[in-house]
Amino acid sequence: MKKKIIPGTIPTPDLHQYLLGSVSPRPIAFVSTIDEAGRKNLAPYSFFNAFSSNPPILVFSSNRRVHGNTTKDTLHNIQKSKECVVNVVSYEIVRQMMVCSVDFPEGVNEFEQSGLHEDIADMVKPPLLRESPVNMECKLREIITLGDKGGAGHLIVCDVVCMHIDEKVLDEEGKIDPHKIDLMGRMGRAYYVRASGAAVSAMPQSQALPVIGYPQLPVHIRNSKILSANDIGILSGLKHLPSQLEIDKFQNDYGEILELSQEEAEQKAKLLIAQNRAFEALMLLMCKF
Repeated sequence: MKKKIIPGTIPTPDLHQYLLGSVSPRPIAFVSTIDEAGRKNLAPYSFFNAFSSNPPILVFSSNRRVHGNTTKDTLHNIQKSKECVVNVVSYEIVRQMMVCSVDFPEGVNEFEQSGLHEDIADMVKPPLLRESPVNMECKLREIITLGDKGGAGHLIVCDVVCMHIDEKVLDEEGKIDPHKIDLMGRMGRAYYVRASGAAVSAMPQSQALPVIGYPQLPVHIRNSKILSANDIGILSGLKHLPSQLEIDKFQNDYGEILELSQEEAEQKAKLLIAQNRAFEALMLLMCKF
């Protein structure tokens, strides 16, 4: 049974937490801005993502406060300067980032309050966050206001004009290594997630046809009580079913599989899938068809 929630029938703070607990984990934009007097501001936003690479576009939302229905310094500063820097949040600075989420009075420098440091940007006036492994200098494209009540968002659409990437987070191919960048994601309430280590899995899947597809798998595979939905999904995403020639060769090479029961074959296939040997697993299962 599922709990039904109709927006507008429960308090906004409760709906807010249901949304945040459901749409998660979310990346965190640690945004630095500057006001007309040259005062620096640093604040985190988890209503954030990348939406285009050509042109490179980032979007984050600075929501109106639920209590008091006021807007935040970040929004004001970007409206005036048309610039910001979006810094990413690694595990090393997550607690300092959380200090910056405190609702300090206008004009307080969160860099100083959190013990973080500024570096000069190349193409915008707001500073880079030195401790962040990636800084993205941005120019404002537009602000889309979604409402005038507490909790309403202002979508801040930004063009990335320059990126700074710490070489320490790159692998030998010059790509960002998720374990080295060690990013943090925001969840509901006080929960965060660390996107590195055992929490990160590589899941290769070709996006080009052909693929087998779930309906083409034999019924006994689709109805397996041993294979998980993810196991069957991996088999569905393979390029093609094994030919009879491939199945025959597999049987000749591994004659002992003929002695396995259906349950034993499925257990062995599950192990093969876990070892990234999905096509072998499929051939084994086809032998028992």
